[in-house]
Amino acid sequence: MAFESELLALVPRLRRFAASLSRNAADGDDLCQAAIERALKSRAQWQEGTRLDSWMYRIMRNLWTDEARARQRAAKTFAPEEEGAHVGHAGDRDIEAAVELSDVARAMAKLPDEQREVIALVLVEGLAYKEAAEVLDIPMGTLTSRLVRGRGALLELLGEAA
Repeated sequence: MAFESELLALVPRLRRFAASLSRNAADGDDLCQAAIERALKSRAQWQEGTRLDSWMYRIMRNLWTDEARARQRAAKTFAPEEEGAHVGHAGDRDIEAAVELSDVARAMAKLPDEQREVIALVLVEGLAYKEAAEVLDIPMGTLTSRLVRGRGALLELLGEAA
């Protein structure tokens, strides 16, 4: 039962990572659900005492890679989900925060996949560089290089939005 409760506690973080991979909240939710389903089916492969979050991020990233390849092969085009109006925000601060968050999300979506994945794992999810490198199955130097380039590009994109 500990596995399920740990997995349940990870859901908000998994949803954030899925949304950053997919650049779309609805696709991110689908990806998150698929990753959780796969984890539950493959529970025996998880080694107790290891980090469940890293294992889940790896599952999710592999699923996303498979999905992206399938989309390319099928040449499918998905229109982005319509963004609804923010109803019920009672104050300028709420509106300003929503606008800033929206700017960050748009800037993140413009980053190349490699940079967006690294930024999502290190800066958003708070993984250590070593853990993020293991999740992405890349050398530490590659991770730091992508992180530096991604941060710079993100700052540049956000500077243009201001």
